[in-house]
Amino acid sequence: MYVLSRNGVFIVLLVYVDDIVVTGNNIDEVDKIKAVLNSNFQIKDLGKLKYFLGIEVLYNKSGVCLNQRKYCLELLSEFGYLACKPIKTPIEQSYLITAKISKNLSVLKNITGFQKLVGKLIYLSLTRPDISYAVQFLSQFMHSPTEMHLQIALRLLRYLKSGPGCGLLFKKDDKLDLVGFVDSDWAKCLSTRKSVTARNRVLFLGLQVRQNIVPCVRQLVRLCGC
Repeated sequence: MYVLSRNGVFIVLLVYVDDIVVTGNNIDEVDKIKAVLNSNFQIKDLGKLKYFLGIEVLYNKSGVCLNQRKYCLELLSEFGYLACKPIKTPIEQSYLITAKISKNLSVLKNITGFQKLVGKLIYLSLTRPDISYAVQFLSQFMHSPTEMHLQIALRLLRYLKSGPGCGLLFKKDDKLDLVGFVDSDWAKCLSTRKSVTARNRVLFLGLQVRQNIVPCVRQLVRLCGC
């Protein structure tokens, strides 16, 4: 990624192999950069960004929406969960998970398959913050997963089936303040008795936070953080 910030002009150039994304706050400067690139590399301008590295970009009057619907459906199809019965929560409560894992400590034979699934879920969480907690929990056991960890990961696929097109909506707003809420606790993890404060967080970008949203955020943190 290359960034140009000069005299009030901000341009970002993102390059991945032979795909290039150019954006900024000055259309004339963006056109100049595209002209320079075309004169040196003979690029093809495909217009507005619609799809990049598995991320779909949708435009409407409210703003821009980023989702990974195609990537999510391909993930469900790859693991045979395209026609599964959806569920409403990404992960069960922590004390239930701890109890189940303690009863079944048999090490998973196909570790590579588990690592592949979790790796894809990590990339999917770029536009799905609702699965962040479940994914970071599973990523702790990448090198020594048990059968129960695999079941938790497959259960997460059933949750994704309930809304494969969910994503992030960036509304048109002059204010882009980043506001964060965190669930302060101690010894939350029942297995290690360590604090997991950094994992139970909610971030809002471009949101005018009012007092009445705080109780809702606390409830959301409790649900996501389990």
